[in-house]
Amino acid sequence: MRIAMIASEARPFCKTGGLADVVYSLSKELTVMGEEVMIIMPFYQIVKDTIKTPVKFIDSFYVDMAWRHQEAKVYLTYADGITYYFIEHWYFDRSRIYGDGDDGERFAFFSLAAREFLARQKKVPDIIHIHDWQPGMVPCLIRECEGFKQKFSKTHFVMTIHNPAFQGMLDRDALGNLYNLPLSLYEDGQVRLDDRVSTLKAGIVYADKITTVSPNHHQELLTPEGGMHLDGVLNLREWDFCGILNGIDYLEFDPENDQFIAEKYNVDNMVEAKKKNHDALLKELNLKDYNRPLYSVVSRLTWQKGLDILFPAIEELAYRGCNIVVLGSGERQYELELERIRAKYPDKVAIYIGYNDALAHRIYAASDFFMMPSLFEPCGLGQMIAQRYGTLPIVRRTGGLKDSVINFDSSNEKTSNGFGFDNYTSDDMKYTSIYAYDTWFNVKLINQLKKNAMLTDNSWRRSAENYLGVYKELFNRK
Repeated sequence: MRIAMIASEARPFCKTGGLADVVYSLSKELTVMGEEVMIIMPFYQIVKDTIKTPVKFIDSFYVDMAWRHQEAKVYLTYADGITYYFIEHWYFDRSRIYGDGDDGERFAFFSLAAREFLARQKKVPDIIHIHDWQPGMVPCLIRECEGFKQKFSKTHFVMTIHNPAFQGMLDRDALGNLYNLPLSLYEDGQVRLDDRVSTLKAGIVYADKITTVSPNHHQELLTPEGGMHLDGVLNLREWDFCGILNGIDYLEFDPENDQFIAEKYNVDNMVEAKKKNHDALLKELNLKDYNRPLYSVVSRLTWQKGLDILFPAIEELAYRGCNIVVLGSGERQYELELERIRAKYPDKVAIYIGYNDALAHRIYAASDFFMMPSLFEPCGLGQMIAQRYGTLPIVRRTGGLKDSVINFDSSNEKTSNGFGFDNYTSDDMKYTSIYAYDTWFNVKLINQLKKNAMLTDNSWRRSAENYLGVYKELFNRK
């Protein structure tokens, strides 16, 4: 099949979050499985400044947005078997990808340009797979415009919701002013959400299949509590909606071949090697007690990640003599709180404000426990990476965390690969972390759990096979 991914970001060229990982890793795995995959994304300034693969100019055309008549240029490159098409315009010549007041206009141009580019090809895709709100209007732009509708009559659309908190909300006038679409689409409710235009809702309404990034998050989105105002339209599309758990890149996260860690290892020599990685990291971070468990956090420091209930647990663990390392950056109040805790326990708590990929790998390899008490987490990747390195996640059982972490109790020591709790409270986070600490003293048991974690299949092959099943179901409708 010929598959076109349309997304606002994708590795290896730019990344702000898990979206870029998913678009790239899924595409790469599909190409390994023999499918023809292209990724269409904006040609950001950051991509121009850092790209190392050869880039070739291949096309230019004009895009109309109401009174605007603006040129789009398209460039081509290849990476890991994937064909990348970059759409260039001054909208994307900025120092950051998101966060400007005209993001709605910028990604409207991107969506219109992506539609035009695909229509100019001799063979249109069998599947157009759009990701999140930024290209969410693409199926609508094709199906509500007669010329394009005919051109793409045999194409099917898949929409993946990565983060439902971002819904592409625009004033209703944007339909005509940005997308050249009639106001009737707002008035009849096709693209209306909370009395505004939502490009995310438009993607849900016009796609043939809707997916999200874990089975449990799929169920959460169908409820008023977890649906973020999308539950109504998602329930109407329930039979075309499913959850597919993300995977991780097993080449990037591979303790047996990881260039960043002190001692490479696999499941057979995991115990001894993790101890060497543990001691090396403690020495690097100037932590003193080598005979206590190491808890870690690698995360954006933001409210979604459960930091309000995490900090009391960190203080309690430090008081009990455990070592804690935190890597991340984000909201200032959380950075300051971490500094306060480190000042109180300087020999037990290490923090790194910012992001350091090599250090992140060393943390995963060295840690005994990885803490991820998210308020909500559509999928989560940190817990899967931790498992790959034999580090046991401690998670709040929400979204994909519930799907990927089997909570330990006395009846499942052969299958458990982490610890979990349900209620979003500091007490539950604290008690679960202490339970993990108590379990750590049972050496035979804790090593069994770590081996279970390493043997968990979090590969993209599993996920890609599920997506391919969705594509084939649509392809066979012809």
